[in-house]
Amino acid sequence: MAGLRNTLRRTRWRFGLVTSGIAVLLAGVGLVNAGAAHAAAGCRVVYSAPSQWPGGFTANVDLTNLGDPVNGWRLTWTFPSGQRVTQAWNATVTSSGNDVTATNVGYNAAIGTNQSVSFGFNGSYTGTNTAPTSFALNGVTCTGSVGPTTPPPTTPPPTTPPPTTPPPTGDAMAYVAAMQPGWNLGNTLDAVGDDETAWGNPRVTAAQLDAIRAQGFNSIRLPITWSNRHGPAPSYTIDAAWLNRIKEVVGWALDDGFYVMINIHHDSWQWIHEMPTNRTTVLNRYNALWTQIAAAFRDSSPKLHFESVNEPQFANSSGDAQNAQLLHELNTSFHRIVRASGGGNATRMLVLPTLHTSSDQPRIDELVSTFTQLNDRNLIATVHFYGYWPFSVNVAGGTRFDAVTQQDLVDRFDRVHNAFVARNIPVVIGEYGLLGFDRHTGTVQQGEKLKFFEFLGHYARTKRITTQLWDNGQHFDRVAFRWKDAELFAQIKSSWTTRSGTASADQVYVPRTGSVTAKSLTLNLNGTTFSGLRQGTTNLSQGADYTVSGNQLTLTASALTRLVGSRAYGVNATLHARFSTGVPWRIDIITYDPPVLSNATGSTEAFAIPTQFRGDQLATMEAKYADGSNAGPHDWTSYKEFDVTFAPDYTGNRISLTPTFFGEVRDGAPVTLTFHFWSGAQVTYRVTKSGSSVTGVTG
Repeated sequence: MAGLRNTLRRTRWRFGLVTSGIAVLLAGVGLVNAGAAHAAAGCRVVYSAPSQWPGGFTANVDLTNLGDPVNGWRLTWTFPSGQRVTQAWNATVTSSGNDVTATNVGYNAAIGTNQSVSFGFNGSYTGTNTAPTSFALNGVTCTGSVGPTTPPPTTPPPTTPPPTTPPPTGDAMAYVAAMQPGWNLGNTLDAVGDDETAWGNPRVTAAQLDAIRAQGFNSIRLPITWSNRHGPAPSYTIDAAWLNRIKEVVGWALDDGFYVMINIHHDSWQWIHEMPTNRTTVLNRYNALWTQIAAAFRDSSPKLHFESVNEPQFANSSGDAQNAQLLHELNTSFHRIVRASGGGNATRMLVLPTLHTSSDQPRIDELVSTFTQLNDRNLIATVHFYGYWPFSVNVAGGTRFDAVTQQDLVDRFDRVHNAFVARNIPVVIGEYGLLGFDRHTGTVQQGEKLKFFEFLGHYARTKRITTQLWDNGQHFDRVAFRWKDAELFAQIKSSWTTRSGTASADQVYVPRTGSVTAKSLTLNLNGTTFSGLRQGTTNLSQGADYTVSGNQLTLTASALTRLVGSRAYGVNATLHARFSTGVPWRIDIITYDPPVLSNATGSTEAFAIPTQFRGDQLATMEAKYADGSNAGPHDWTSYKEFDVTFAPDYTGNRISLTPTFFGEVRDGAPVTLTFHFWSGAQVTYRVTKSGSSVTGVTG
């Protein structure tokens, strides 16, 4: 992940929617040059709706002028299914009932022979979303080819003065939309050490990138740390071997068809953060690096784009105002150097971050100000997103993807959408995931994790935000070329195009002894419809095995009795709830008894509680002193951080308490621990620290 997390921990181990298939090609739409008495007319129109979701869709319209040059255009069509345009970019779109008119904006009014313009819009629909089949340009209907000379219309189309600056070679919004979805080659070229393998990942190969491309990713972010890869001042010459290695990996990625992002990565917290007290040296070094990088990739494919700096941060500054000024200076200096280097860099897409790549409103406002000043249509804004912090690391009771966690995501995506996307400035979430993944992907419970990624993919699509998954080796096995958690990736991949149904839990607990009773789960339909329950290839019987009432799915007592069999501890059966779209929702049927903990002794460096989990799984732990005050780190909450202060070991039959936990526990003061399990069971335990010794007793 990025430097901000490194700063917090001081260690570094660490659009989408249902494809509708709508595509209409119309050749020969008449284009008329308003300034000529006679003109050859004709054009090609491609209408597509690559993204669709219940009640809404995104459409793209591409126009290619096959006739004489025109200056000022007006495209009209009629929606056959009563669709409505709700938002447009690169054109001004108005409607009267089902009739739609799109007119040029200032910079795309002129279309030369065989040149193209494109625009897009979001729309709404009810029932069906049938594509329009007939278009007219400046009042002339599609003819299928370049037609004979055509007299000018009685009322000429509107004309717009040429822009004061040249139009871009591409459409930034379309460019970034084509980057979706994206992936990060983390902890590799950005590793701080002598080699790209320094943080445990294998050396990059063309086959690795081929394998990632085959997973469906369209863009790849290559984080690169340069701090140990260049010479001294004043030239800061980049090591030739290192630069050639970067060129090699970039070349492989481009050959695979990826959109490729390269940056200055962990330099942000290694030396760029010193800018408040060492401005001249930092700026000279930063400028020297970007001058060399820009020159090295000057003539590369336009699919390559540059990110100014990863997670920018500053130490010992005077506050927000100085931070904003320094980041603005870095971003604008980067922009000036790249643009001045010429070649493909004159119009290359450039990525600018907020401070810390934060989506807080003040940070967004600061970057908006930079974009306004630069007035460059080939810029991309970037933030990072690792979820609502208590949920992301499993602390303060944040065990579930609940309404608070979901609203945090909505608020952040809304802010970047309203500030940038709504103004036709594209946004890339250059890294996303969960912070707990730095330790392992089990820090957050599997079902809650799946719900987070399902909603993230959905909401990013609705806000037309491109996402790039952070993977430092914990997700895709770069040797075996497979996903370490196939279920997680299946949910992520599904979210790129559609929604999936989920449920309130992915576990149903049945007691080891006593009668078996019916159990209910709440279905989260997410716009889908429930289509049945299956065990393997066998469909369960609605009525006999389960019932559905509204959004309540109930497993009958008789079905559960059959599924748990002899009731051995653990998972006895696995069901899958199936929905009209997306991936099925797994439901494990688990037999359990309340866990049993035993007395123990140990040290603050190594203390473990012998635990018979008896089929159950640990959700979280509370720690309180006898007076009711909170014990341990994060003493503003009784709920401690999973894996940082405690960790279950299911195969070793123990729960470990870490030195981090005891480092903030008072000597001689008994601490009552309450362990919360996913079955709903709660078990208390008491530990007392005396110097470096620890004793633990039940009850």
